[in-house]
Amino acid sequence: MFKPSARAALLSIVTVGAVLSFGMAAARAGDVTEDQIIKALTPEKKPLTRGLSAGPQTSPGLSADQAKFVQSVRGRATRSLSSTEREEIATIVQDKPKIDLEINFDYNSADISAKSLASVQALGRALTNQDLKGSTFVVAGHTDAAGGEDYNQGLSERRADAIKRYLVDKYGINGTDLVTVGYGKSKLKDPSHPMADVNRRVQVVNMENKDTAAK
Repeated sequence: MFKPSARAALLSIVTVGAVLSFGMAAARAGDVTEDQIIKALTPEKKPLTRGLSAGPQTSPGLSADQAKFVQSVRGRATRSLSSTEREEIATIVQDKPKIDLEINFDYNSADISAKSLASVQALGRALTNQDLKGSTFVVAGHTDAAGGEDYNQGLSERRADAIKRYLVDKYGINGTDLVTVGYGKSKLKDPSHPMADVNRRVQVVNMENKDTAAK
């Protein structure tokens, strides 16, 4: 049996790992690398067809309306996003390059745990890599199904903000290039196991590739 103090210490960490949403095998927290993140967030190149130039080709960009919407949410406070705007972001990122980082936070807190700093630092290095720097990224916070909707919504927003703050402060990433949004428990990664660790995650999506944004 654990002593009360030991039990409290165990509960002070939300256990999470790192799962790549593009079909790769799950990895434990801290195992995710800068190269894995870059690969996950880089749009796939289209195969060349006869008559096309051999220049860089990426997956389809945003429509005019989507690009206008993205500009309207860049730099916005996470809590200022309406439920309609959150759903619009979710729709836009469905077919965009993404990775799920299951980052440890202190229990009932938005403070990044020490054991997850390696993963967050790998993310910072990846987003400042020349292949990704300047793109617009969504940083989306998710929780499991424990607790009420309002509580989880607020917690997911604070956790997304914590990641953004770290990336801006430690890696000099432009804050307007990071669109933070919280989804609480509304978009479980594994609905059949609502309390599973895999549901507690921060998803990063390359919403608008720098090459597309520059056009």
